[in-house]
Amino acid sequence: MSLVIVKYNAGNIQSVLYALERIGVEAVVTDDHEQIRQADKVIFPGVGEASSAMRYLKERGLDEVLKSLQQPVLGICLGMQLMCAYSEENDTPCLGIFPEQVKLFKPAAGSTLKVPQIGWNSIYNLKTDLLKQTAENSYCYFVHGYYAALGDHTIATTDYVQPYSAGLHRDNFYGLQFHPEKSAKVGEQLLKNFLSI
Repeated sequence: MSLVIVKYNAGNIQSVLYALERIGVEAVVTDDHEQIRQADKVIFPGVGEASSAMRYLKERGLDEVLKSLQQPVLGICLGMQLMCAYSEENDTPCLGIFPEQVKLFKPAAGSTLKVPQIGWNSIYNLKTDLLKQTAENSYCYFVHGYYAALGDHTIATTDYVQPYSAGLHRDNFYGLQFHPEKSAKVGEQLLKNFLSI
């Protein structure tokens, strides 16, 4: 099986590689259009800022490549947000694979909740094969100030400020707001599930 991690100017690629290594899987990190198109599975990770990431993708034609993929694709954190229609982060039109909008967390006045959300949080209402063998209310590791609203494609929900999408799925595209590569055994299982889809 050939597995590609999309190379673009967003962090956390190294930690995804280490996580895959731990489950005995090798991946190629590339921005080569043909290599991405021919891979059996594609991971689109990301830590960073939406508008500069989208600009980088567009300059290299990677936005069109990603939208055209037919094989299973997994977006992680910023990767998932960029797969949505739009992000409030610097008013950024995104890939539009998912119709959901990405919005800034706005805690109520007097709330002790900090933005960004950093740390462990539970996921529930789990759906699809990506989340099989994952217990309801499992804890996963989150780091983000923006969130994808709940919608028709939500496959996992988390509460922080309000309920929002911890996971999305449409056709061959999957997204996770949290970091499976930093979510211990739960994250390991999710990566294995993705590789078996």
